[in-house]
Amino acid sequence: MSDDVLIDVSRETMALLKQLRTLVEKWNKSINLISKSTVPDMWNRHIIDSAQIFYARKKSFKKWLDMGSGAGFPGLVVAILAQDKNINGEIVLVESDRRKCAFLSTVKRELNLKISIINNRIEVCNKQNADVVSARALADLASLLELSFNHASDNASLIFAKGKSWQEELVAAQKAWNFSWEAVTSITDSKSVVLKIGELSRAK
Repeated sequence: MSDDVLIDVSRETMALLKQLRTLVEKWNKSINLISKSTVPDMWNRHIIDSAQIFYARKKSFKKWLDMGSGAGFPGLVVAILAQDKNINGEIVLVESDRRKCAFLSTVKRELNLKISIINNRIEVCNKQNADVVSARALADLASLLELSFNHASDNASLIFAKGKSWQEELVAAQKAWNFSWEAVTSITDSKSVVLKIGELSRAK
């Protein structure tokens, strides 16, 4: 898959995405940002995968919350693509690992990104009131909904990358939650989906 697949952006934005890839490769040698086995295919496995989360959103947003940002996928990619599309909404990355936050701060500085970074567990963060909440490789769906509930605004969109067990997770989550949902097949893995959740409320 070539670098320009899916990502329809300016030359400058493409350069930022490639700079992000280089920084992840550099830092991954000393701290575990991503699995070493995925480094050679980082463009598809992490950057394209994160981009499709960005493109799954509504046209604009006031505040995007990325939970458990880790290496910045999708949060950093969201910030780069939002800048390309002239979307000025606030982007907040929450990560509990101090070393990973140091990495996120380095990328923020070197790529001049407009993001906020919170070094804390999402469970104890102040209410974010975000209209988009994202997560990737963080927890099962029921847990993600629990984490999102305290931080999502009314009518928020929740966008999660989910693997081949997504249908089982969906059934389990529906026991505790009411919500609308749409599953879009991932372009990086036919067994995975981008799951879009709305109208979230606790089941009675």
